[in-house]
Amino acid sequence: MNGYLYLQNGKTFEGKASDSMMEGVQGEIVFFTGMTGYQEVLTDPSYKGQIVVFTYPLIGNYGINNEDGESQEIQVSGVVMYQCAEAPSHFQSTQSLGEYLDGQGIPYLTEVDTREVTKAIRSEGTRQAALTVHSSYSFQEPGTKQIYKVQGETAQTYGKGDFRVALIDFGWKKSILEALLERNMEVSVLPFSKLGSIDDLNPDAVVLSNGPGNPKDAVTILPQLKEVLDKYPAFGICMGHQVIALAYGADTTKLPFGHRGANHPVKDVVTGKVFLSSQNHNYVVKEGSLEGTSLQKRFYNVNDGSIEGLMHESKMIMSCQFHPEAHPGPKDAEWLFDDFIQLAKSKGGKAYVS
Repeated sequence: MNGYLYLQNGKTFEGKASDSMMEGVQGEIVFFTGMTGYQEVLTDPSYKGQIVVFTYPLIGNYGINNEDGESQEIQVSGVVMYQCAEAPSHFQSTQSLGEYLDGQGIPYLTEVDTREVTKAIRSEGTRQAALTVHSSYSFQEPGTKQIYKVQGETAQTYGKGDFRVALIDFGWKKSILEALLERNMEVSVLPFSKLGSIDDLNPDAVVLSNGPGNPKDAVTILPQLKEVLDKYPAFGICMGHQVIALAYGADTTKLPFGHRGANHPVKDVVTGKVFLSSQNHNYVVKEGSLEGTSLQKRFYNVNDGSIEGLMHESKMIMSCQFHPEAHPGPKDAEWLFDDFIQLAKSKGGKAYVS
């Protein structure tokens, strides 16, 4: 059965449609450049509602397992691939990628020149797209405020330890929780809309999670969030990094096609070192907007110069735009969790600057 990928600018790509594509689906189209990590991408809440194009030609060759999901379900709206492996080979594999997508009713399109699709996105920017078996498609007004769709309903506590962390949930990844638990933290995951009850958790520090969409969707909680940041040591990751910037008066803007992949080079302005990072975001903090705030640039992207992390000039606050927990991607930046713990346990606000 033939299927179609329609971009909102009028471009069309034809391929082989999955059985679950009968109803069609619309979403913001983005591309991921990693050779592996497709299961983590599909289940990452930061991809909520998006159509993901995998640029690597062969996807699914090691199947799906019970360990690598970042949430309990697939978060993307649709998938575009050149080839989806039907006979995966890995000792942990429990099913094929196609079976996994079909099982949750996620439409996907194969036999598409995904690199040509990526060129279209790169040249004209991220936009709405649709997957359908029909010869035409009428685009609808896209949904907004994705962070409200992925946050949990109640606070949940994991692990035991003498040091308690409140993980503010904008659409958290399992890997962030695991990185904290591995360091003997007691972690309470708190929906961002319930920020007013954070003192009830009596945390020693807070971590602000990743999440989908526009960070300005959280504008209503920014005054309350700033009160929390002024009170507790904090570490913001991806969306968490962006809302910290907004809370202190900086601004964010949307990139033409975002950063997604497992090999983005980032430079640390403190040490001068460059490392590779895993990234997934559309929005960035505007460097010029930091002027007059209490935030300073800590990391920047070597490719385009965009801000990749911040530090507060006096408070125990740090942030990064990339994913130090990786999954998928390199673990070059995992040391940031250790620096955060050192920062949070210190009496001064510069403990993480060596």
